[in-house]
Amino acid sequence: MKLHNLKVTPGARKKPKVLGRGDGSGHGGTSGRGHKGDKARSGTKIRLHFEGGQNTFFRRLPKVGFKSMDKVSFNIINVDLISKNFSIGDTVDEQILRKKGLLADKYEGLKVLGNGNIDKAVTVKANAFSASAKAKIEAAGGKCELIGNPAPASQEKNN
Repeated sequence: MKLHNLKVTPGARKKPKVLGRGDGSGHGGTSGRGHKGDKARSGTKIRLHFEGGQNTFFRRLPKVGFKSMDKVSFNIINVDLISKNFSIGDTVDEQILRKKGLLADKYEGLKVLGNGNIDKAVTVKANAFSASAKAKIEAAGGKCELIGNPAPASQEKNN
């Protein structure tokens, strides 16, 4: 087999449709575009979500809910996790928890919840405490230090 002997497989290459060469060609007149309308014109593109003038699908769906621009979302941690990962006299804050891999980077700020037990006196610095978490930490001889709340997402964008 040599390069000059190679032939294209029959049916592999299709001739393009020749348009606008008179009525005798079968593709004259409107050249396969039908009569009038948007798609008969040159240079028109129909939007992806266009439904022929019918109200589009996403506009037919009901509006649900409300998202506050001033909402502050906290990373949460329970007192049992603090008890497992820290020793007596340690200071626990958001940066230390991130270094230990106990917090995801999803939110700014830290809230301590009271799930589990704590038996070590530690100082916890957080943006918020649940009532049960505060009671458990202080009962174990630790301290709860409240730090300022992080700015809501809407204020971060404006600054």
